[in-house]
Amino acid sequence: MATPLRDERPPLTLVKEIVEAPPAPVFKDTAQAGRPTWIESARTAAARTNRIAHAVRLPHTVRGYRALARRWMDRYHDDYPQMIASAGRAVRDAAGDVGVEGRMKERRAELRAEYRRHRLMHTGKTAAAAGAVGGGAAFGLATGSLLLDLAVGIGAMGLGAWHGRDRTEPTTDTILGLPADDAVRGHNSVTLEDLPAGAAAFPIRRAENPQQAAVCVLLAMVAENVPVVEVWDMQRQPWGWQCIVRVDQGTPEAIIAKAGGLETRFDLPTNGVRPQPMVERRACAILRLVDGDPFATAPGLPYRAPQSISITDKARIGTSVGGESLDAALAGVMGLVVAASGGGKTGLLQAIGEVTTACYDNVTVDVDPHGDGLEDLHDAVRVTGRSHEQIEAVLLFFLMLSKGRARLRAKLGMGKKWKVSREHPHFTIIFDEFPKGSDLAKRLAFDLLLVGRKEAVTLFIASQGGTKLYLGENIAQMIALKAVGPCKVGDTRAVFGDGAVSEGWMPHKLSPATDTDPKDAGHVYLQGVPGRPDEPIEYAVHETPSETLRKLAKERLEAGLVEPDQPSLDAMRTVDLPEYVEPEYDNDGIVKKPAPVELLTWERLLRLCDAEPPAVRDLADGPARTAVEDAVAVMEKVGVDRMVTETLFAAVLEFAPEVYGPMGIDGFKALMSGAGCGMPVQLGAVGDKKNPRGYKLDRLRSIL
Repeated sequence: MATPLRDERPPLTLVKEIVEAPPAPVFKDTAQAGRPTWIESARTAAARTNRIAHAVRLPHTVRGYRALARRWMDRYHDDYPQMIASAGRAVRDAAGDVGVEGRMKERRAELRAEYRRHRLMHTGKTAAAAGAVGGGAAFGLATGSLLLDLAVGIGAMGLGAWHGRDRTEPTTDTILGLPADDAVRGHNSVTLEDLPAGAAAFPIRRAENPQQAAVCVLLAMVAENVPVVEVWDMQRQPWGWQCIVRVDQGTPEAIIAKAGGLETRFDLPTNGVRPQPMVERRACAILRLVDGDPFATAPGLPYRAPQSISITDKARIGTSVGGESLDAALAGVMGLVVAASGGGKTGLLQAIGEVTTACYDNVTVDVDPHGDGLEDLHDAVRVTGRSHEQIEAVLLFFLMLSKGRARLRAKLGMGKKWKVSREHPHFTIIFDEFPKGSDLAKRLAFDLLLVGRKEAVTLFIASQGGTKLYLGENIAQMIALKAVGPCKVGDTRAVFGDGAVSEGWMPHKLSPATDTDPKDAGHVYLQGVPGRPDEPIEYAVHETPSETLRKLAKERLEAGLVEPDQPSLDAMRTVDLPEYVEPEYDNDGIVKKPAPVELLTWERLLRLCDAEPPAVRDLADGPARTAVEDAVAVMEKVGVDRMVTETLFAAVLEFAPEVYGPMGIDGFKALMSGAGCGMPVQLGAVGDKKNPRGYKLDRLRSIL
């Protein structure tokens, strides 16, 4: 045998050669190898059963018999329960009319008898029909007639499938495979397809019913190339017409741009077309065609008794062009009022002041460097500032009070914002003619706008313009509540934003009053009203006669005005003044420039503003006066300006045990409260106690 060649010899190695096996074929069911076979069989059977059921129209049959069952129930009752219930209500509404009540009871008895007869007859007819069908099926089953049973079964399924068929007609979108349109046509909707062929626009006064008015609106929109495709919910109003329109491209801003041409088409006065884009539906707008005074039937101002409401309550101050009440809660609201001369700015401020002066938990402050502020409400205002000195002192006082309250909130356990109550009132400062104020007053007001809201110290500023030229800073859009009356278009953009006009905010189209014509004075567009959406809708603020306001102010003055709480007055003395109101010193410590304004006490501020000082009771001789005098004597003897209740009682008890021993500490507190001291107040840190309650020497002295 020949010797193998070198390439034919097997290699000399201990490692066996790895022979790769051919790849195993992968079958369709291999991927489901981990799933039991019976599951796959069940799924296959279910899919086959579903196809068969749809093929024989089984779902339609079930749906049809459900419809037949509902129809049977409707015929079984035949509105008798509703008629019997109506007769029962008529009996209750008779309100003692024996004749009417007797007739209605007889009628109810007749209806009940008819209802019983009707149910028996209807049930009998149904039983007869069911017996005929069931008897035929039973006869076929008994005689073994398969064809008869099959005919009955096919007939029963056919009857159900016929009544369960889909009766809707295919639309163009369905034929083309387009998604379904979810929009539902509104009440008395008119679309482009409903317009008569060759019809032309006509004046709105020719419309005699809502359908004709809707056609008039749509024809005018088509004539002005406004992409409105639907008009619905047309309503006749005392001042004209109101409806809802929908565009199919762009936004309702196109209506605003063509308002002048539409007014001509409708033959309406200037500003007679008033569109209000809807926030919840971007393509829609409420369209008002105004040919009269929309506020002619608005109710007047409601009567509010002295200290009858809270500043946190909603109060009505006006009415919308749609007839809705304008209700607002003014607690914690910073506001800006802009209106040209004759625009009704004072009327709006008086409407706000009328609410705030009726509150039992609010102190109203009125400052105006040029005019007469709240005018007729003067008696109900606690502090009035007219000179620069008064206004600066007022604004500094309340700026520091809000700063003190920020430190006091945690001690009182109020949380993140001041909790308004009778004991801890709210402050509302109304600053009219803001541009006429001094530079220092504007700076103090600006700082108060930044920090006062959380401390229940709010500020309303009013100006004849909303631009930087008037306000000094671009602060219009940072203020929460904005009310704009007749003004310039630049003011509209400055207050509501650059795109406000195209979105429907149009106070610049309102006309200010003249000496002989009120025009649109007191009409405003509002944004930031608590609890109301920011929609471009016109409001009219209630105008109250001067005589009525003066009478209300006198009533509220006689009932007593709200005073600041003592803890806030104490806390404001512990915080630092703003740098720009502190005096400047030279290197030798000599005053180089005095402070531009001094922080006054509440009593000194009242004297500066010619206001009545806090009411001081003249304590007559008796146990109450004796208790206050003893408490003052004890504090002066120890040399302290405040004392914890328990410590003070122990001291006076030692001073006169025969007087204070029988009454105890609760009787002592009641005696002090009757003297006008009120209940014990928080004193701040006293010894090792963080913030105990007790009495302060200054307060006790003021009572005496």
